[in-house]
Amino acid sequence: TAIICNYVDICVAGFLMEKEIEYLGQAVADPEKPFVAIIGGAKVSGKLEVITNLIDKVDTILIGGGMAYTFLKAQGKQIGNSKLEDDKIDLAKDILKQAREKGVEILLPVDHIITQQISPDAQTQQAGENIPEGWIGVDIGPVTIEKFKSCLARAKTIFWNGPVGIFEIDVMAKGTKEIAGFIADLTDTVSIIGGGDTASAVAKFGVADKMSHISTGGGASLEFMEGKELPGVAALNDK
Repeated sequence: TAIICNYVDICVAGFLMEKEIEYLGQAVADPEKPFVAIIGGAKVSGKLEVITNLIDKVDTILIGGGMAYTFLKAQGKQIGNSKLEDDKIDLAKDILKQAREKGVEILLPVDHIITQQISPDAQTQQAGENIPEGWIGVDIGPVTIEKFKSCLARAKTIFWNGPVGIFEIDVMAKGTKEIAGFIADLTDTVSIIGGGDTASAVAKFGVADKMSHISTGGGASLEFMEGKELPGVAALNDK
């Protein structure tokens, strides 16, 4: 878009881009409160900036997926053999500190579905806050699911980027499936799905048509939520 706009006198957004800017822009600029963000997926490193930016806008951040274990490690919890970005522990501590200082609640999993191998026929079991050595956290547990639902039930705006478990494998998908279904059934709530794996998850569980908006921007939508200026949007504004 940005390149094309350099060669034409009039450059306007299409309907899809217009809807994208409308929903994401509202969430960034003036969301209806309470505003709850669900941030999941595998890595903290890919979501640091969006979490930092959201701390200034949201009331609550729910953290799940593989990235949650780095935050739990930062709190001194035992995470067994779960995914860990050891070099991001201090950054996770800083984010938790920023949230406390700004009165933003960050909810982390309080129980887990764990396994000793990640495969479709893996045996799983439930664990409490601490995961034993040799076991891998692969999904949020039932207590966490209900805790997350209780928070989401009060929300007026929800932004969700990143599944809260390995949803591609059925025995590790319950958390993501239940959260998706719960959001889909909420009324009078704006639900924004941040594309990528989250869009795939709500499609897999048959609730995509019940979400207010599913971003098609992929990484660009995440950058928008990070507060970055997108060249294509800036080019449109210049026109």
